[in-house]
Amino acid sequence: MLIRKTNDIQPLEITPSEITPKSVYLNRRAFMSGAAAAGTAALVGPRIASLLAPAASVHADTKLTTVPSPLSTTGEQLTSLQDITHYNNFYELGVDKGDPARNAGRMKTRPWTVSIEGQVKAKKTFDIDTLLKLRPLEDRIYRFRCVEAWSMVIPWVGYSLSEFIKECDPLPSAKYIQFLSLADPNQMPGLREANLDWPYSEGLRMDEAMHPLTLLTFGLYGETLPNQDGAPVRVVIPWKYGFKSAKSIVKVRFVDKQPHTTWNEMAPNEYGFYSNVNPDVDHPRWSQKTERRIGASIFKQRQPTLMFNGYGDQVAKLYTGMDLRKNF
Repeated sequence: MLIRKTNDIQPLEITPSEITPKSVYLNRRAFMSGAAAAGTAALVGPRIASLLAPAASVHADTKLTTVPSPLSTTGEQLTSLQDITHYNNFYELGVDKGDPARNAGRMKTRPWTVSIEGQVKAKKTFDIDTLLKLRPLEDRIYRFRCVEAWSMVIPWVGYSLSEFIKECDPLPSAKYIQFLSLADPNQMPGLREANLDWPYSEGLRMDEAMHPLTLLTFGLYGETLPNQDGAPVRVVIPWKYGFKSAKSIVKVRFVDKQPHTTWNEMAPNEYGFYSNVNPDVDHPRWSQKTERRIGASIFKQRQPTLMFNGYGDQVAKLYTGMDLRKNF
């Protein structure tokens, strides 16, 4: 399998929301059951997602103004919006894959602020609307690989996390960045189901966080993030397993030592701090050599897992000299 290099990637000429007709990705189930005619779909397309799943998100139909990005993965079929929003890991909203979509309507994403703490020149707080306007929002299609050996191809919307970090003014002593997610039992029934050390915590080495592929993410398919996908702001690190991409972030800390991260602390033999996608390092309970592409045809569902999820040309140099079996 060929891996496209950064200098081979051509900028998109259209936004991801234009790649797949809305009548297809928003109304797949309705078309399968014959419940909606093509003309009706054209009239109500922007609202069909909320009709199919009323609890999807308070802001799921808010269009974002975006520009194309040369960092997009090209040549792969996008996963449908239906699958992206109804097959989720978001334990705060429930432990089953369908729970986040069912429970997402309880979350309130306005007002929303992200506080900045730790080794910075001064503590700061950003509201979500300020973050949305901080830099131009880009359409970025990334492969997304879950540690459970399934994957998707998702058209995210955001800008490089490095741009946000510059606004935070971290001190030279800050070697890591930690993300803390919302943990409100009144909005998130899953907090009572999963015996984890809440709030959810994830972290990156500073050079990983500053890499241009690391995305501060506000939307997908050209619209604001549905709640079950981490609204209103999350990170996406495409060469790492999905649990590294913290959702619904309310606090960012800059620290000088490797931070506590939720799954690494709960099961360190299964979930390493780095968690780079690596087909040669199996999870103790299953192989990572292949993955199941959600929504793909029966002939393309099972695929070989790519080292660094196919982004090795861009990120392998971050780990020069490291034993990636030991530092998994």
